[in-house]
Amino acid sequence: METERQNQAVAAYDRLKQDIVAGHFRPGEKLLMSHLKERYSLGTGPMREALSQLVAERLVTAISQRGYRVAKMSLAELEDIYDARAHLEAMIVGLAVERGDEHWEAQVIASAHTLASVAEIRSPEEMLSLWDRRHQAFHTAIASGCGSDKLMEARASLMGQAERYRQLWLRQTVFSTEALAHKREEHAALVEVLLARDAARASQMMLEHLQTPVPIITAVVRDAHLVAD
Repeated sequence: METERQNQAVAAYDRLKQDIVAGHFRPGEKLLMSHLKERYSLGTGPMREALSQLVAERLVTAISQRGYRVAKMSLAELEDIYDARAHLEAMIVGLAVERGDEHWEAQVIASAHTLASVAEIRSPEEMLSLWDRRHQAFHTAIASGCGSDKLMEARASLMGQAERYRQLWLRQTVFSTEALAHKREEHAALVEVLLARDAARASQMMLEHLQTPVPIITAVVRDAHLVAD
């Protein structure tokens, strides 16, 4: 019974988080327990556990005696998360260039090739999902060369906090032929510098690369009235 309850809690967490990140629930929207139980066909216990975990991840806010709401989005939070993420990733990439071995180089080259070879399949949504998975794998392959589990944990935490904002950027990028071509050029230039073992240049390029989504996301959230400020 305990294992089944835990499995249900994990399922509730995964599905609710995915829906929040994908925008099925708007920022500030109240999360009614009755609606959640019906939507996910799960009981109150698993849903409460999922909500508590999402509160800890700042995707949901608990309202005293009044339930839960989807956490609001803000331009200040967007800029803070992306600034922190870009500077951390720049440091990690510098270390990866200094510490990465031949196996690391091979992983970077392979993941870059896999990402660059993505072609439209079946539907735009499948294209987005495939490109996103390969894009994350490419950046993780680069970062893995830093050799630090703690830095990778901090990186994962910031990526999680950025996810709702990042998904807005993703749709603007993958569904635009011009934007996608520009990203391919950026990635190819980055790989060239990584393989040249230029740590300073690689760090600067990564810093700039990870900050480019901010103005795009800012425009999207303003147009869609998703931000509180």
